[in-house]
Formats: sequence, structure tokens, C-alpha cells
Amino acid sequence: MATSKKYFHDHFVLLLLSINVFMALAGSLFIILPLVSGHGSNGYIVQCRDCSNVADANRFTAGNVTDMLGFVAFAAVVLVAHTMLSLRTYQIHRQLAVVILGLGALLLLLMIVVSNALLVLR
Repeated sequence: MATSKKYFHDHFVLLLLSINVFMALAGSLFIILPLVSGHGSNGYIVQCRDCSNVADANRFTAGNVTDMLGFVAFAAVVLVAHTMLSLRTYQIHRQLAVVILGLGALLLLLMIVVSNALLVLR
């Protein structure tokens, strides 16, 4: 119990937790708002694979709304998993917990970039 009390009193850890929560919520809103607005519910591009052959270049795979909501679930899983891992490793080493939270922020940033790129291609 003392470890979690120290964990939540560490200012840098709280800053990184706040950044992760903000990015998870912002990323989820960036995905959900275009889906709810109803601007074309015909299909969404969920994969973009570049091939080495020029004839097969930029092959897109279409999906539906549930495929795009997978990004929202991914953001929630990343937020919870990195928070729990960081909380458990804080008692071992503070810098390890900070690195885990930093990598979670990077992963959430990449999720926002990829999901936005796929929504723009629609």
C-alpha cells in the first residue's frame, strides 16, 4: 500500500499518467466523432498495405465501424496495461516505471496518427 501511495504522490509519474489519459480520451474522441457524425457509413479503410510490385501498390482493405472501434479498445487496453505495469514496477525502480509510462504515451500517439490516417483515406 505504501508503494501505491508513493506512486500517486510522484509528480512526474502523475504528469505521464495525465498525458496518457488525455491521449487515450482524445484518440477515442477523434475516432468516435467521425463515426457518429454519419458522413458516409458505407465503409472504412482499415488496412493500407504497400507492396513492392507497382501494380499491387497501395492496396486498401475495407472494413466497417466495429473495425474502427477496435482502435478505441486498443487505447483502453494500452492505458490500463501500462498503468498497471508501471504501478507494479515502481517498487522495483522508479525510472523503469517512468519508461513504461513514456512508451505507453508513444504507443497512444502512434495509434492516434494511424487511425487519423485511415479515417482521412475514407
